[in-house]
Amino acid sequence: MNKKIIIFYLISVSLYAQTRNSIFNIKDFGAKGDGITLNTKAIQKAIDKCSESGGTVLVPAGKYLTGSLDLKSNVNIYLSSGSMILGSTNIKNYKGHKPELESYNDYFLRYSLFYAEKSENISFDGSGTIDGQGKAFKVKTKKKPERYENRPFVFRFVECKNISVKNIMLKNSAMWMEQYLACEGLTIRGIKVFNHANQNNDMMDIDGCKNVIISDCTGDTDDDGITLKSTSPKSVEDVVITNCIISSHCNAIKIGTESTGDFKNITISNMVVKPSSVKQVIYGSPEGTSGITLATVDGGNIEGVTISNIRIDGPEVPIFLRLGNRGRKYKDDAASPKVGEFKNVNISNVVADNVKSIGCSITGIPGHHIENISLSNIIINYSGGVNKNEYKDEAPELENNYPEGTMWGNLPSYGFYVRHAESISFNNIELNYEKKDVRPVIVCEDVNGIYLSGLKAECDNEAKSFLIFSDVRNGKVYDSESTTGTNLFLDLEGDKNSNIKLSGNDFTNFRKIYNGPKGMVKFEGNFQ
Repeated sequence: MNKKIIIFYLISVSLYAQTRNSIFNIKDFGAKGDGITLNTKAIQKAIDKCSESGGTVLVPAGKYLTGSLDLKSNVNIYLSSGSMILGSTNIKNYKGHKPELESYNDYFLRYSLFYAEKSENISFDGSGTIDGQGKAFKVKTKKKPERYENRPFVFRFVECKNISVKNIMLKNSAMWMEQYLACEGLTIRGIKVFNHANQNNDMMDIDGCKNVIISDCTGDTDDDGITLKSTSPKSVEDVVITNCIISSHCNAIKIGTESTGDFKNITISNMVVKPSSVKQVIYGSPEGTSGITLATVDGGNIEGVTISNIRIDGPEVPIFLRLGNRGRKYKDDAASPKVGEFKNVNISNVVADNVKSIGCSITGIPGHHIENISLSNIIINYSGGVNKNEYKDEAPELENNYPEGTMWGNLPSYGFYVRHAESISFNNIELNYEKKDVRPVIVCEDVNGIYLSGLKAECDNEAKSFLIFSDVRNGKVYDSESTTGTNLFLDLEGDKNSNIKLSGNDFTNFRKIYNGPKGMVKFEGNFQ
């Protein structure tokens, strides 16, 4: 036989043997797929053995009940078609972990089905399912931390590198489905998540992570959908989220609320937000609380966020941007955080239908402005139906409250409420409502630099005004119009308005252009 052929044959046999040796079938370690036998020790042995040389832990078809599993470096968990990992319903089968990295959640969130800390090169793949069986973990008290501490995550990764989760189905966590805390190099692609088993049923929580790609995922959850947060000083940086379909009873796309660290260099695109298939609600509302929420209230900064090509259907509030001052410490002996910064955010190409009557908001707090926000090419169709006795002309500050799009109830304007802000730009915005709504379209209070261009909106003839500017400096309105007849285009309130300019607007449907001191407004090329 030719020597080259012999050598090639020997190499092939060697590679085949190495490949076989790198696959660790959990059944070979004693696992039984009957849905009854507790397989924690068997699966852990397979993971430990696999980690020694690297390879794949194979989960064949069957139902495998297990408690906590510690993931190790260089391990791929492959869930074959027809396979299902079932989380034990007995908390005694879960191992408690307190990570070395301190964060707000550590003192009461101890358990998880899969846990890894300071490991690397870990992946999940395949077409199988992981079911946390979270309904079994009853919430017995409303007090913190007791209402959290005995409900396990499905995934918890802490300070890990090069993590990949692809294609699998995740169901029924007792808590958040996935938490990735201070990880670097995270890819989540093509997974399906259904999480309506318990309280706090988030889809995924990206917490203080860097270099993250999330794509082609679908999720239906009772609590928040795709959530970026920071429960430690670690920042969320360099994140791409795209091509996902999200349903949530709370916030579908969310940055912040838990916001000790910063959020920067984040791009979100090509997303669909639609109502949940589940109508029974634990938190939020059947159609969802918000489509897009960005909020920092614990000292972290939000800067450099781009959101585009978003289709929203149904939630109470389509867009909610909030700089607040809850000032929560991430640990007891930490310094009280200062108010953060919220700036340089671009949201474009958004279409929202069937949204409720509350309205959108862009708000800071006195002395701390939300800055450099650009919204363009946005169409929102509200339900409307708000009468004069169903809203107040000014919303309370609530600067230390939990940030939620519904926190004020019906806002003073049906479209956008802008307060304590600087350099806010609206371009090509169309706003409509289904039922009569007597509120103005946009209200601006304490704003330095508001630029409205191409605003086209319905406005009822009982509304006080199409637009209200209160203590606005450098306000410019271009090429805007009402699609319905109303009394007043612009009402100037307060005594600090200055440099207001109207240019190229169509005043055909207005009886009066503005109300305020004579000479306050400069005109250029408007239509009457």
